[in-house]
This record gives sequence, structure tokens and C-alpha cells, in this order.
Amino acid sequence: MKVAINSPEQLGAVIRATRKRQGLRQDLSASGAGVSENFLGKVERGSDSVQWGKLFSVLQGLGIELEVDTPDDIAWPPE
Repeated sequence: MKVAINSPEQLGAVIRATRKRQGLRQDLSASGAGVSENFLGKVERGSDSVQWGKLFSVLQGLGIELEVDTPDDIAWPPE
């Protein structure tokens, strides 16, 4: 399912819903992603101060793929 994300809070809600749907406790999900439970809690609450690398570890650990829809005139990969 594709979900439009416009804020950290919305991404956090998707992460929390995915974790819960998988029947995973927050502490076990955090451990599996190599982050602290406190960090995962911040992500799920939509904190503005999370580290990108750790955020992507959480996404990967839960099987969430992040895509960006850019305007057609944006060259990718950049030259």
C-alpha cells in the first residue's frame, strides 16, 4: 500500500502501525534494527530530531520501503 507522508508524525504513525501489525514489541523491534527503544519511541512519535541513518535502519528492519515521487524534469541520478 502506498501512503502519502507529509510530516514526521505521519511517518511515525506508519512505522508504529507496521510494527504493531507484525506483532512486535517496541523493545524487540528496536533491538532488531540496532537502535535503542528510546530512539524508536521518538521515531514513532514523529520527533524532529532523529538521525537519518538510524531511521533507515528502523524502516529496513520493519520491511518498509521509502520512495520519493519527484517532478518529471528532475534528472536521476544526478549528473
